[in-house]
Amino acid sequence: MPPTTVRVGCSSAFWGDSVAAAAQLVRTPRSVPALDFVVADYLAEVTMGVLAKRVDKGGSGYVDEFVRHVLGPLLPDIVKRNIRIVTNAGGLDPRGLKNAIDKAARDAGFTHLVVAAVHGDNLLDPRRQCARDKKGEGEPAQLDLLPMSPTNDGEYTDAIPPVGEFVALNAYLGAQPIARALDQGAHIVVTGRVVDSALVLGPLLHAFKWSPTDWDQLAAGSLAGHLLECGCHATGGNFTDWRSVAGGWSHMGYPIAEIQVDGTCTLTKLPGTGGAVTPLTVGEQFLYEVLDPRAYLLPDVTVDVTNVTLTQVGPDRVEVRGARGRPPTPYLKVSGIVPGDYTLAAELLIAGVEAKAKALATADAIRDRVAVLLPRLGVAEPFREFRIECLGSETLLGPHARAIPAVREVVLRIHAAHEDKRALGVLGMEIAPAATCMAPGITGAGSGRPRPTRQLRHISALVPKPMVWAVVDIGAADHQIVPFSSSVPVVEEQYRPDPVPAHLVTDMDHPTDLVSVPLIHLAVARSGDKGDACNIGVMARDARYYPHLIRHLTAELVHDHMRHLVDGRVDRYLLPASHSLNFVLTKALGGGGLASLRIDRQGKTYAQVLLATMTVPVPHAWNLPTTWPGDVPDSKL
Repeated sequence: MPPTTVRVGCSSAFWGDSVAAAAQLVRTPRSVPALDFVVADYLAEVTMGVLAKRVDKGGSGYVDEFVRHVLGPLLPDIVKRNIRIVTNAGGLDPRGLKNAIDKAARDAGFTHLVVAAVHGDNLLDPRRQCARDKKGEGEPAQLDLLPMSPTNDGEYTDAIPPVGEFVALNAYLGAQPIARALDQGAHIVVTGRVVDSALVLGPLLHAFKWSPTDWDQLAAGSLAGHLLECGCHATGGNFTDWRSVAGGWSHMGYPIAEIQVDGTCTLTKLPGTGGAVTPLTVGEQFLYEVLDPRAYLLPDVTVDVTNVTLTQVGPDRVEVRGARGRPPTPYLKVSGIVPGDYTLAAELLIAGVEAKAKALATADAIRDRVAVLLPRLGVAEPFREFRIECLGSETLLGPHARAIPAVREVVLRIHAAHEDKRALGVLGMEIAPAATCMAPGITGAGSGRPRPTRQLRHISALVPKPMVWAVVDIGAADHQIVPFSSSVPVVEEQYRPDPVPAHLVTDMDHPTDLVSVPLIHLAVARSGDKGDACNIGVMARDARYYPHLIRHLTAELVHDHMRHLVDGRVDRYLLPASHSLNFVLTKALGGGGLASLRIDRQGKTYAQVLLATMTVPVPHAWNLPTTWPGDVPDSKL
């Protein structure tokens, strides 16, 4: 009989998260029930490119530290407490990771442990055809990649090169093959590229025996996965009101979801750990990296989160309800990596009077000096991009930066791209000489001469589901093909802004005396990347603020305000049940995480830029602060 509640914890948000986090969730106090599952997400959009570089240099295609530093030391506790593990640490080689875990389990004496690998996502893997042929599935159709847009009307799609140009090409698989592996007794399931939320939805499909057409339950389970996937993002990490949780940063509590059979989810963390679980901390993660909240497209379900509510039901306990599901599209998202130009990044610290002016003059001189030297090497083409950033002088704030004439310490950052590696080699040699022949007060070049590296570009595309099949290797048994469930074609509608709900503007018809208040006093916000697009999710601190945010925080205003960062358009979506707005900024990251030369290539600071520079008119009677946090020493939100 299926359980009534399943407890899932997430120990990793990305490759680089704390290797100590899993122990917190596995070795829970006796007063706390053991978790049923611990999941670990290692694959950001850019990670496959990083792994591809490592494979090209002879390294492994999976996250090998997962075995050495995370799973290996915890195997006795995992076995004793009967906790099942699901992770995408398999990267480009899930079977390689499975073999490494099998060996670690044997060496530790746990020969009964069943490890499963989910693969088939790697569209460049020649073994895909061998696996399919062994099962008698026949010859697959040639890959037919289709453009994918961050908007609903086909704008801003990536140009798709021939398949032979990709160094990595991975389809985002869903939850069904993970559930299949668990159904057949796997204790540990490792995958390659899957949608992040599938790491949680797979265990829920297994535990609750949901049907592939239980759309609302699938949507709720996927939302639980979305809330967990970024680890401490849901428990106070990366939180706007950072002072409220700063005392617990050294021992942050990783998130735990208690999911009921109807999909209702309660987010929490272990008692005694740092952080906080509130509607605002959970809400920031809820909005993170979302495009259209009415159509969160996943392999197993299309999710609508516009009516989701977040309710505090106890200390560090937030109940999440209201996700709605409908059939998925007949396509899978594909993440592709192709080589680009060569790039080089260098930094110098410059101190003293007029530090910013000295930094900019130094950068100009380095650029001009290299421009003279390149023709001597026979390099006729100029740099494709030569980016100069003066960190410490509010460079990310663009036209909203405060004039700081007395700034006395900055970091000069130069990042350039060129198709000819030699051009960047010359640039690398001309960085350190600035310390002796240019401005006074230069240091920081002692870490060695910067060297050119090959740039990679991320490309998003779609592939019809019949062209991809998931494969599950369970224990020592033969692999199994897991077909995708049938899906109903979804007609893409051209984007139209959400109408403002009438009940939210009734009190706005006759505004009283207004005063401009910094946005940060009215809302919290978080931003994240999807390719070259960035989203900024804004959540009102109080329901009464929401109508004013709707009226004044328009797509047009945000576009104008962020114009120094956005080359495309800005769309706004409303999420009334959570008093939230979601802004999607296209062509906003300089090419995206792998290709961009910007210091913030993933949009992580964009929400903070908006909160730090935008004001909203609200009734004077609310008596809200009109100054910015930080303008008064030791100010608190």
